[in-house]
Amino acid sequence: MRSVSALRLLFIIVVTAFLAACASMGRPEGGPRDVTPPVFVRSTPRPGQVNVSGNKIVVEFDENVALDDAMNKVVVSPAQRTTPVVSANGRRVTVELRDTLKPDVTYTIDFSDAIKDLNESNVLDGFALDFATGDSIDTLQISGMLFEARTLEPAQGMIVGVYSNLSDTAIRTLPLERIAKTNQLGQFTLRGLKEGTYRIYAVNDVNRDYHWDRSEDVAFFDVTVSPSSTPAQFTDTLVNVAGEDSIVTRQGTRFLPDDILLTWFNEGYNPQYLRNYARADQRTIDFEFAAKADTLPIIKLINSPRAGADITEWAVLQANPTLDTLRYWITDTTLIGLDTLMVEARYLMTDTLEQLSMKTDTLRLVDKGAKNRRRQLEKEAQQREKEREKERKELEKQGVNLDSLDAADTIPPRPEPVKFKVSSSNAQDVHRPLLFTSETPVASLDTSAVKLEWLVDSLWYPLPKPVIKQIDSLNSMKFMAEYKWSPGEKYKLTIDSAAVYDIYGLASDPISHEFTVKKLDEYSSLAFNITGLDNRPAILEVLDGSDKVVASAPVNGSLGRVEYLAPGTYYARLFIDSDSNGVYTTGILDSIQPEEVYYYPKKVTLKKNWGVEQTWNIYELPIDMQKPLEIKKNKPKRKRGEEAPEEEEEEEDEFFDDPFMNRNQFGNSFDRR
Repeated sequence: MRSVSALRLLFIIVVTAFLAACASMGRPEGGPRDVTPPVFVRSTPRPGQVNVSGNKIVVEFDENVALDDAMNKVVVSPAQRTTPVVSANGRRVTVELRDTLKPDVTYTIDFSDAIKDLNESNVLDGFALDFATGDSIDTLQISGMLFEARTLEPAQGMIVGVYSNLSDTAIRTLPLERIAKTNQLGQFTLRGLKEGTYRIYAVNDVNRDYHWDRSEDVAFFDVTVSPSSTPAQFTDTLVNVAGEDSIVTRQGTRFLPDDILLTWFNEGYNPQYLRNYARADQRTIDFEFAAKADTLPIIKLINSPRAGADITEWAVLQANPTLDTLRYWITDTTLIGLDTLMVEARYLMTDTLEQLSMKTDTLRLVDKGAKNRRRQLEKEAQQREKEREKERKELEKQGVNLDSLDAADTIPPRPEPVKFKVSSSNAQDVHRPLLFTSETPVASLDTSAVKLEWLVDSLWYPLPKPVIKQIDSLNSMKFMAEYKWSPGEKYKLTIDSAAVYDIYGLASDPISHEFTVKKLDEYSSLAFNITGLDNRPAILEVLDGSDKVVASAPVNGSLGRVEYLAPGTYYARLFIDSDSNGVYTTGILDSIQPEEVYYYPKKVTLKKNWGVEQTWNIYELPIDMQKPLEIKKNKPKRKRGEEAPEEEEEEEDEFFDDPFMNRNQFGNSFDRR
């Protein structure tokens, strides 16, 4: 009995353990996360296969895969006029070419970073497949990087290509012969090249015609290149199952050039045309042109008793410096009262040959708010009449003489004053002027009515008055008063009533503005001792955390210095001011490269009453490693579970963590020397 009971107990224990195991079936706990991208197994056609005739390519991997934005990321070279169909099913990726294959041509299908494993989304970056329709295959390559010229942001998903036709007009008229797309880091590799001489371009090919249109972003390499290859020894780091590193070397082929540096820009070209026109209200007419202009349109009235009169005779212009946004303030009260104005407008417009020619339009300018305003005025008048009638009845009961009341009531109300005011704050920056704004264009400003006082021991003492002047000659609604302010002192600016008149004859109310100038110990300064300029003119720019310029100053010799900075965290860059005009200048295709830009690779923290001075060798780091990660916008996507890098060294490791794009492939740096 004991033996039977013991066997029964053992049986129960085994069954219980089995059921418990079954109940807990699922994903195993622990273990390393899968961080390995899919591994290529085979393809049809094979890599490097010749005499290929079919237009269907099938690639197999060691695990199930998925595609990420294949339509934009997968590039076939030579460029296809009809977009290929790219799909994933299980472990296979299939590409169907819709264009007829050309004879004796090497084809490259560059998947960039479109392929990833299905479960963990580990990306296979830089994978490409080559095959040829002829008896031989072209294997030369050109590699490099592409950045935005102004900000050194890596260009992601931009077309890079070559021409064996060395004519300057090829990029404007012919499709690029071999193409590739930049990856998340701005890297590119042009594959399947023959021996020969090429010109290299990059294009933001918005309309997918594989050449440059004048409104598109573009980059070009200054000189022609001839691709070549050479035997090379590469060093790899292998990690065993225990996590131990070992370094091995292998023989391979290095394809040159592998350090092409391109910086893209936009020429700022826009075809000129009248984009929009409107009569925003009774008193204003707006014209918006598509591109900046050197001349103003000629506008004449067609209707009204003033037909034929030029707009300069009955309106005042308010314009931006580029003359593409114009607002005319109507000064003729008769025209203000008309609901519809008809004008003839003559202006320059870009024709089909991209030349400027004069165009004449008849424009109907309707005050769309006129009816609503009239309706509102009628309502208000009716309401006032009701209230007045009610008051009259009350006054009659009280025996008031209504005739004398009516006479007094005919006195017109005081007109609204000009809304002219100080727009600067009460905490005045020591290095900035006082600013003024008006809601309507100013016709006159009496400077004798301006007074400036200084507070000393609770008493105001007069000072020489500042000169108030327009900031821009084309805008009589913004003014400034420059002055040498004393730090920490309190001032009062007063302007008498009727000192300002607008174009409608309205006068201003008196103005009194008290303000205190900031003390010098509220500011910081930042200076750089810069090497590598070689006596070239340069402009230092201080940036905020959004990569926006907050202050700038010309570099004097090797010293760049910016004063009067508020405490905070800043970044810095400079550009070589090649044309010495003080502003950044973009390039002209095949003629002038955009002005060179360099970033200081670290952030700088400033505190009150601090002056920070740093040394800066603009060539100490290659271009691709200069911009601090904190202000870089085009960051590569991190793998699942991967933490963001916190230091510059981690950014460098991340950059060259790609087995298809490593330092051996690209050389040691991307610099401009």
